[in-house]
Amino acid sequence: MNIRFAREEDLEGINELRRQVHELHAAGKPEVFKPGFPPELRDHVRTVFRDPTQKILLCEEAGKPVGFAVLHSIHKPETPFMVEREFLDIDEFGVDAAHRRQGIATAMIRFLTAWAKEADFDRVELNMWEFNQEALAFYEQAGFQTYRRYLELSL
Repeated sequence: MNIRFAREEDLEGINELRRQVHELHAAGKPEVFKPGFPPELRDHVRTVFRDPTQKILLCEEAGKPVGFAVLHSIHKPETPFMVEREFLDIDEFGVDAAHRRQGIATAMIRFLTAWAKEADFDRVELNMWEFNQEALAFYEQAGFQTYRRYLELSL
């Protein structure tokens, strides 16, 4: 297993993993996510790659992408009711379906946590969809704690 930051030539392989994550979301929350993986979604990874506030983490085995994470440096300025803060946001995270439960996600969280500390972030945040209980169990096992919730009332 090799974990590193992505290069441009990795983006197509990363898109295959992003497609899997999108399909999971489309199945779990079809009133929010459209099915399919159109060119706009495929091309978005290139926009992310070129953004200096974002990085794409890649985990590969035998040269094949098996996990990825989109990391976004967020700066929130001070407001009358909030303190200024800067944190690392995990915007996307996924492991190839055939490679889950093999320690890949755990290794990726360890890598990105070490990198975040080295880059002087004091916290890592992420949001996730409540239907994905498998992901929730993993994140909690990895040490993430809920500090905010979004609730909905379907009508």
